[in-house]
Amino acid sequence: MSDKVLLVVHSRTSDTGRVGRILGELGYTSDVRCPLHGDPLPETMDGHVGAAIFGGPQSVHDRTTLPPIQAEIDWIPRMLDSGKPFLGICLGAQMLAHALGGRVSRHPAEIHEIGYSTIRPTEEWRGTLDAPRTFYQWHSEGFEVPACAKLLATGDMFPNQAFQVDGNVYGLQFHPEVTKPIMTRWISNSVNIRRPEAQPGPQQLAAAETYDPPVEDWTRAFLEAWIGRSRRNI
Repeated sequence: MSDKVLLVVHSRTSDTGRVGRILGELGYTSDVRCPLHGDPLPETMDGHVGAAIFGGPQSVHDRTTLPPIQAEIDWIPRMLDSGKPFLGICLGAQMLAHALGGRVSRHPAEIHEIGYSTIRPTEEWRGTLDAPRTFYQWHSEGFEVPACAKLLATGDMFPNQAFQVDGNVYGLQFHPEVTKPIMTRWISNSVNIRRPEAQPGPQQLAAAETYDPPVEDWTRAFLEAWIGRSRRNI
């Protein structure tokens, strides 16, 4: 019986953060791969109980110039055919949406969502997100919810924040994996922190003291339910 979860990242220095840590605490082994640096994606999911694709500075629209981005998009339907849990975070959610026929585009006002914002659950997600909650964001593009999916959560700046397909497939625009050390690196390394609509770095770090503990609790409960479904698919 495999206990491996495939975690797809987009940089050799990417950190799977809270998601990777909690999966380990739940007894799963992380198989971290970076196709942009030559790591292959598995032909089948026989050796894994589930998969997640994380974010990155790339875009779905880079698929014409970065073949590994197109390869990830092409791989997603094959992964979904396995019936095993799949989670897309930020870019990963946008790839999932695109693979299922949804449009991915920049904000009409060309703004970026950087910092903490409140996510509101729809009626479809009352069992998992019972009330509005504040999560971390860092993106300039958003997704259209595919016709085969249901909208789970909304936000003010980018309305579509989470969707679900077939019970065990999720796309999240926000970043539950981000911890304070990851946030600090992003703030230090990105010129986009200087954009006028971005929350200033000190404000983000101060806000983490309030919002990080409940995000930790939510992410643990979400992942435990999400990956727990894999036991019925091994």
